[in-house]
Amino acid sequence: MTVRERLYRTEAVILRRQDFGEADRLLTLYTPGLGKTRVLAKGVRKPTSRKAGHVELFTHSRLLVAKGKSLDIVTQAETTNSFLPLRDELGRASCAFYVAELVDRFTEEGEENRRLFDILLNALFWLGDSEDTALVLRFFELRLLDYVGYRPQLSRCVRCAQPVETDAALFNSAEGGVLCLRCGKGERGCRDASPQVLATLCYLQSNDYEQCRRLKIDRRAHFELEGILRRYITYLLERGLKSVDFMDTIRREEAEAVSPGREPAGTASS
Repeated sequence: MTVRERLYRTEAVILRRQDFGEADRLLTLYTPGLGKTRVLAKGVRKPTSRKAGHVELFTHSRLLVAKGKSLDIVTQAETTNSFLPLRDELGRASCAFYVAELVDRFTEEGEENRRLFDILLNALFWLGDSEDTALVLRFFELRLLDYVGYRPQLSRCVRCAQPVETDAALFNSAEGGVLCLRCGKGERGCRDASPQVLATLCYLQSNDYEQCRRLKIDRRAHFELEGILRRYITYLLERGLKSVDFMDTIRREEAEAVSPGREPAGTASS
């Protein structure tokens, strides 16, 4: 195998990293052509490393990688976007951790999914720019679920296939969508979906981000939206996400800092 055949270039978002050996890091990447992959960045923990700043968490970078026997090795790295707003505010950073963990948990290594790469990249831009990061997360969750094969059915009853009236619907994670009252009343595991929230879910699922970003969602509706989707995601993954606890902790601390002396804001249970 020639040197040229051993090398390949790829753009990537760094989803996860962990220390490896004395000075290296094991990186979990999400790429447009290779899907999720793990590579070794040698020497990046050394103070003199030129690659270190280009392989930080959530960074969008262009990499030159050498094929290895067990792990491929990053030989060059150049930052395309470091998403600085995600590093300047802990609340936004916690959302980025959540987005990265979702992609990591819902994908297997080596499975290409260009649409998922694109929405991941866009979500990181939006999280750094939007005043409503919760709306960005809900939009991202619905797109991710669609792209990995778990699109929830929101407009028709998953059992009888009849159109669901927006003022009379239940969401069942095990069924993968909404049930009409006739099919779901008294059913274990169902969660009420209010008219506003069901209509919002349908809108988020059916429209692009430029349209969805104009939505004005009140705090109660945000809480309900988060609860429905978080419960569904937890059901699919069969356990919770570590980043959820971090995100909820930061949210509570921010709420307490803004309103000292008041009860901290509630968070959706998983």
